[in-house]
Amino acid sequence: MPEPSSGSSRRLLSDHTTLRLGGPARQWVRATTEAELIEAVSSADASGTPVLVLGGGSNLVVADEGFDGVVVEVATSGVTPDTDDSAAACGGVMVRVAAGEGWDDLVATAADRGWVGVEALSGIPGSVGATPIQNVGAYGQDVSQTIASVRVWDRTLRGPRTFAAADCGFGYRHSRFKADPARHVVLTVDFQLRTGTMGAPIDYAELARTLGVETSQRAPITEVRTAVLGLRASKGMVLDAGDHDTWSAGSFFTNPHLTPEQAAALPTDAPRWPQVDGTVKSSAAWLIERAGFSKGYGLDLRGGRASLSTKHTLALTNRGEASTEDLLALAREVRDGVEQAFGVRLVNEPVLVGCEL
Repeated sequence: MPEPSSGSSRRLLSDHTTLRLGGPARQWVRATTEAELIEAVSSADASGTPVLVLGGGSNLVVADEGFDGVVVEVATSGVTPDTDDSAAACGGVMVRVAAGEGWDDLVATAADRGWVGVEALSGIPGSVGATPIQNVGAYGQDVSQTIASVRVWDRTLRGPRTFAAADCGFGYRHSRFKADPARHVVLTVDFQLRTGTMGAPIDYAELARTLGVETSQRAPITEVRTAVLGLRASKGMVLDAGDHDTWSAGSFFTNPHLTPEQAAALPTDAPRWPQVDGTVKSSAAWLIERAGFSKGYGLDLRGGRASLSTKHTLALTNRGEASTEDLLALAREVRDGVEQAFGVRLVNEPVLVGCEL
């Protein structure tokens, strides 16, 4: 097991989160193998030390005071298909991916090798191991559509377990792993992907328009990836160290799922998408904008240290010198303003570590 860092050399979480926020960790362990990952978490559990399992840091809001425990950085690697490309040409491929692999690196590999089903998830930062936790999704796709199973270290039973997709409790930005966040450490994820040159049917109107196809039609997988990267970049959702609009945790609030009565109480032009469970999904971005929070809101407040993105109202951004408390103050203002205007309380998507909203 690698030597943990501590003392005066404590690492800052701000150097490992896409928001570039967060204070120091008491200890830090970088696990490059599955055995090291299990050992690091198990040793901390045995000693009663708090653990923060860190992937790409794209979905974390960490307190300015940092984390008084051990950060276990997941740096495992490996992308292993169960068959070569020629054998898979007429069917599909099962791909086992280590939790520490970069998500967009996997999507790029899939597009290059003709593995179909994740191309609309291009440009999303973070690690593969985080994707089943949040059931990461965008542009009409989410990972529950292609995940076959998730292998974890169960910190309660102190052993490995494998969950088939049907047992993962996937929902909108949700899973059994998110519901019980302290219990499971993702080790590997198995994806069942079709093979070919054409991507999955396009199920998102904006993406279909960009590609020049109708919804439910298909387009070449590489063209889908290029289009999605372009759309995300236009909204400040592709990481760029020189663009403060990308110093974010992506969409900060999830789209609310409302009761029919709540949905009926919204203005007539509010987006409404009936769901199979009887709820009605609306648009968090629409509610934020109609509550008076436009793109760039916050640039003239608190020294302009934190603001809504100038490209997308769902992203809360660090303008370069923000503290976590600056960002949370903005988040509270937006959340409370939407609730006052529409009676809808937005829920944050990023995980809060050592802080509260």
